[in-house]
Amino acid sequence: MATTPTAPRQPLFYVDPQPLNLQQHREIRLKNGNYAFTSEALAMPAVFGEFADLSRHYPVLFAGGDDGGPIALLGVDATNVFVTDGVWAADHYIPAYVRRHPFGLMALTPDAKPEEYALALDVASPRVTTDATESIALFEGEEPSAFVKEMLNFCSAYSADALVTIEMCRALRAKGVLVDRRLDGTLPDGQKIGIDGFQVVDAQKLTDLDAETIVDWHRRGWMSACFFHLASMQRVSDLMGLRAKINAPIKNIG
Repeated sequence: MATTPTAPRQPLFYVDPQPLNLQQHREIRLKNGNYAFTSEALAMPAVFGEFADLSRHYPVLFAGGDDGGPIALLGVDATNVFVTDGVWAADHYIPAYVRRHPFGLMALTPDAKPEEYALALDVASPRVTTDATESIALFEGEEPSAFVKEMLNFCSAYSADALVTIEMCRALRAKGVLVDRRLDGTLPDGQKIGIDGFQVVDAQKLTDLDAETIVDWHRRGWMSACFFHLASMQRVSDLMGLRAKINAPIKNIG
């Protein structure tokens, strides 16, 4: 069976994101949650600044297409092998996209500039409550709580990193460094696995880049990102091994 880790189009996991504001959400609070909402995620969007951390635990690929961005591969089918009963695997880096949920930034206008984005909250999240028991307030009087300010800073940093990531991916494609790939494997019980629809950096093409481009990418940190990506491919066999331990039929995607 073949699966395709397509670039998840935002807002992945979000059902009803709304710009957070005092008038509408004064009574809303946030209780503790878990990562069960990612249990069927094949892949997760990734950003440039986390390539080093991701590469230690997950294959980092590039979604196919002209505008596909980097993704962290979490499984070989609709099973995130790193989440069990809502708990992420111990000592594993948790992707930033997951950690910001149920918050995110939302454009206030169709052609919004950075200053025209607002912190949004997915009010459909099971973490949203009005019960003050074991929950965090989103507002303190007339002001956002310290927790909300912290999440705004986190989401703003993520969005800034995402813009750099888009620029890097465009440069990689413009230089022809990204090439189509497919992964095939067989689990111990005989189930066939095929993962396609993604791209990887061609190491030889990266080496053959002109000196000016290499220097420019090195200064931007993009060469390091490419090396972390290439090193992360060693995690593919680990991923298949983890899926085999689950000992369950391969789930279809979509």
